[in-house]
Amino acid sequence: MKKLILSLLVILTHFAGRADEGMWLPLLISQNYEAMQRMGLKLTPEQIYSINKSSMKDAIVHFGGGCTGEIISGKGLLLTNHHCGYDAIATLSSVQQNYLMNGFMANSMEEELPVPGLSVKFLYRIEDVTNQVSNYIGDAYGKDMETRFEEIAKQISKTANENGAYESVVKSFYSGNKYYLFVYQRFTDIRLVSAPPESLGKFGGDTDNWMWPRHTCDFSMFRVYANNDNKPAPYSQNNRPYIPKHHLPVSLKGVRDNDYAMIMGYPGRTTRYLTSYGVDLAINVSNPTVVKIRDKRLAIMREEMEKDPEVDLKYASTYASIANYWKYFIGQTEQLKNLNVLSQKEREEDEFQEWVNLNNRRLKKLLNDYQKAYADYRPYVKHQTFYREAFMAPSLSKVAAGFEMIDKALEAGAGKDSINKLCKRLVNMRRSGTKDMSLELDQKLFAAMNLMFYQDVPKSQHPDVFAIEVFGKYGNDNWQKTFDDYADYVYSNTALLDSSRFNSLCNADQIEELMKDPAVVHALSVMKNYKGYYEPKVNAFNYEMFELNRDYQGALLEKNKNKQMYPDANSTMRVTYGKVSSYAPKDAIFYNYYTLAEGLLQKYKAGDKEFDLQPKIVELLKTRNYGPYADADLNSLVTCFITTNDITGGNSGSPVINGNGELIGCAFDGNWEA
Repeated sequence: MKKLILSLLVILTHFAGRADEGMWLPLLISQNYEAMQRMGLKLTPEQIYSINKSSMKDAIVHFGGGCTGEIISGKGLLLTNHHCGYDAIATLSSVQQNYLMNGFMANSMEEELPVPGLSVKFLYRIEDVTNQVSNYIGDAYGKDMETRFEEIAKQISKTANENGAYESVVKSFYSGNKYYLFVYQRFTDIRLVSAPPESLGKFGGDTDNWMWPRHTCDFSMFRVYANNDNKPAPYSQNNRPYIPKHHLPVSLKGVRDNDYAMIMGYPGRTTRYLTSYGVDLAINVSNPTVVKIRDKRLAIMREEMEKDPEVDLKYASTYASIANYWKYFIGQTEQLKNLNVLSQKEREEDEFQEWVNLNNRRLKKLLNDYQKAYADYRPYVKHQTFYREAFMAPSLSKVAAGFEMIDKALEAGAGKDSINKLCKRLVNMRRSGTKDMSLELDQKLFAAMNLMFYQDVPKSQHPDVFAIEVFGKYGNDNWQKTFDDYADYVYSNTALLDSSRFNSLCNADQIEELMKDPAVVHALSVMKNYKGYYEPKVNAFNYEMFELNRDYQGALLEKNKNKQMYPDANSTMRVTYGKVSSYAPKDAIFYNYYTLAEGLLQKYKAGDKEFDLQPKIVELLKTRNYGPYADADLNSLVTCFITTNDITGGNSGSPVINGNGELIGCAFDGNWEA
C-alpha cells in the first residue's frame, strides 16, 4: 500500500512541439506503435486496446466525470489522485469525523465508505462514425448544424446503448473532420478505501501547484462494486467487489532516467490548433480576466474559511477546484509569453498561407476570416467571462438564476399547473444550492463580484440593475460602500435564504411576489442583458469558429498527410508516451527526475497551511525506515518523479505505465516551466 504513495508529475507543454508530444486515440494506436517500441514498449497494440479480449483500456476509468482512475487488483481496487477524490472525501467528512484533514483507512471491506453520487465509467469500445454523421449533417451551418448533429448522435447512441446496458456518446474530432462513437459501462456503487491526511495529500498547496520539484502524496483509493452478476448496480450491502477484465499489476522496481513511460486517461480539453489570434486573446484578455476574478474569490473564501472549521470543510473542495485553474492560467500566460508562442503561431500561419495559395485557393482568405471573427468577438470577452466566473460565483445568484424558467413560462402564458411544477424544481434547487452556504462568505462574494463586474465590463454593456437598483438606491462616490450596502439589502430581504417563506411563496398564486424578490430581480436583469444582447454574439462567434476550425484543421490534415497529427483532447480516452526524464529549464539550473521523502522534512513548516505535517508523519520520516519500498540505490523513498508525457486537466489520476504494462505511478499534475 505504501508504494502507491508514489505519484507522477508529468511535463506538460501546451504549444511547444516535442518529439513525444501527442494525445492519441487508443483505437488507432497501431499508427504510433513503431515509435513506442523504439522508446521501450514491450506490449502489442492489442494489449493496449482491444474489444475482443481484455486489454489495458479495461483497467482505466473515467472517474467522477472529471478525472481518471485505474483498477489495480482483481477485486475492483481503484487508484486515483487525492485531489480527484477530494470532493468525495469532503462529502463523507464532518467536523467531528474529518477524513479530509486526518485521512482514512478501511481495515476491511466492511469498513469501506459508500460515496453518494460518485460513479466511474469503463470504456467498452470506440467506433468511427464519420460517414454516418457527416452525411446527416450535410451543409448545415450554425444552430441548424448543431441540431442535426445532436439528432444523429442520439440515434447512433440509442442503438449502441443496447437497451440500457451501456451509455454512449458521439464526439467530434479535428473540429468536425472526424466523428467517433464511445460506448461505456457506468458503475455507481463506489466506496472509499483509503486517503492520506490533507497535510500529505495537498502538501505544498497552491505554492507548489503546477511546479517541480514536488513532494505531495496526491493519491486516494476506492473500490468499484457490482451485483452478483458482476454488472453495474445501485449501492447495496449485497453487492460484491467488481471483477475487472484487466487490472494493472504494480511494479516495485522503481524508475530510472530515460525509462519508457506511458499514460492512459481522459484529458479534458486542449486547443493545440489555436490560431495566433486566439493566443493573443488568451494572453491579453481572457486569461488575465479569469485570474483577476478568481484571485478575489479565493481571497474572500480563504478569509472566511480560516475563521470557522465548518465553513472550511464545506468550501474545501470548491476552493481547491477554483485555485487549481487560477494558478494554471497564471502559468499558461507566463509560458505563452516565455516560449514566444504568438510569434511561433504567426510563422506557422505564414507557412500555411503559402501552402494554401498553391494547393487550396478556396481557403485563401481563411486566416483573414479568423482575424475578423476575433476582432468582432473581442469586445465581449470580458462580459462573457464575468458572467460565467463572477455573476455565477455566489450561491444565491445560482439559485436566483433558476427563476429564468419561471420568467419565460410567465411570458409564454403558462398555466398554474406548469408554474407549480417549475416551483417544485425550484424548491429542490434552493435547498441543494444553499444547504452548505456560508451567509457571510456568500454576501461578501456577491458584493465583490458585482463591484468588479461594474468596474471591468464596459459600461455600455451593463445590465439595468446597476443603474436602477444599485446606484439608484445606494449610489455614492465610494463604490465599495455602494455595493456592500446593496448586497446587505439583497441578503437581508430575499426569501431565497428563508426556506419557510420561500416554500410558502413558490406557487402559481404567489409567484409574482417572488419575481419581485431583490435576488431574483438582480439575477434576471443580468441574465436578460447578457442573453438578450451579448450571448448571441458569443454564439455567432462559436459557430463561425467551428466552421473556420473545420476548414483549418481539415487543411492541416491534408498538408501534413504524411505525418501523424493527433486531435485535441475532448474528455475521451487517450494514450501518451514518453520518457522518465530530468530537465534543465534555465541556464545553470538542473532538476533531477525524482524527489525523495526527505524533501518533505526540508519543506516542512510547522503550522503553515501548505507545508505543515502531523507530528506522527514527521517522526516516521525522520526514522527513514522505508522497508522494502526504499530505493536500494538511493537508500530512500522516492515520492514523485517526472516524465515527458503529454497530459492536461482530466488526466489527473491516470496510470503511468512502464514498457511491460505495469503501474509505476499516478499522474497528478503538469509542470508549467517545462
